[in-house]
Amino acid sequence: MNYVLHLLIMICIYSILSLSLNLLVGYTGLLSLCHAAFYGIGAYVSALLMTKLGLNFFLALPVSVIISMLLSLLVAYPSLRFKGDYFILTALSFQIIIFSVLHNCAGFTGGPYGIPGIPKPHLFGFEFNSLPLFLLLSVILASLVFFVIYRISSSPFGRVLKAIREDELATLALGKKVAGFKIQAFMISGGIAAIAGGLYAGYITYIDPTSFTLDESIFILAIILVGGSGNIKGPIVGTVFMIILPEILKFLGIPDTIAPNVRQMIYGALLVLMMFIRQQGIAGEYKFE
Repeated sequence: MNYVLHLLIMICIYSILSLSLNLLVGYTGLLSLCHAAFYGIGAYVSALLMTKLGLNFFLALPVSVIISMLLSLLVAYPSLRFKGDYFILTALSFQIIIFSVLHNCAGFTGGPYGIPGIPKPHLFGFEFNSLPLFLLLSVILASLVFFVIYRISSSPFGRVLKAIREDELATLALGKKVAGFKIQAFMISGGIAAIAGGLYAGYITYIDPTSFTLDESIFILAIILVGGSGNIKGPIVGTVFMIILPEILKFLGIPDTIAPNVRQMIYGALLVLMMFIRQQGIAGEYKFE
């Protein structure tokens, strides 16, 4: 039972990540490879505020969201001056910089040893210290994110993002400030990713830089590519599929020494297959070209 609860919690965390990235990839058409950086910023800021300053989880989480949004603004403003491959390279550079900071600033982030002893979330003396209770918290936060993304996607703001994705020049001709919309989407996406980071830190109670690498950014993007983007259900389907798939592979009796490599090969094969037979993913709307 604990195993199932753990999987459900991880599905909630990665649903938040995939929904937030979908705002960039699926709605705005920006292929970002730095989402794990914002995920890590949320985790580390929350963890540091709780362990160093003794802040409550529910106070530390909004602060981490604000800091992540501010940092996303710093990277979005200059990087959005570039397009296509140059934008991807700029986002990739930010990912590498954040990982290097987390790994090398040992006096502040704990370096490769990370931050242990992160307290569990508690509210008015009630502690989320069991898997069922933490699952309840995860579902509540994931549902709130789902609602926010749904409202954004069905709002005039969301429709402008889709217009930018389809034809940026035409959107400019209609008088829309494309750069401003892109920056806002980038900030919202980074802030929501920080929620997943804070939730992950509170769940695991220990974080280190290896959880927020480029591989993690690629995995989150793979969720979008496989599940689909440009709508709400695609990222959810992709999250469930990509979280459950490794667990199914465990029953194949693959030796532990090669299991991680086999999983990476299967992920790669899935991506290639999806690009050939269904560019919009399993349940997506936006077809990648």
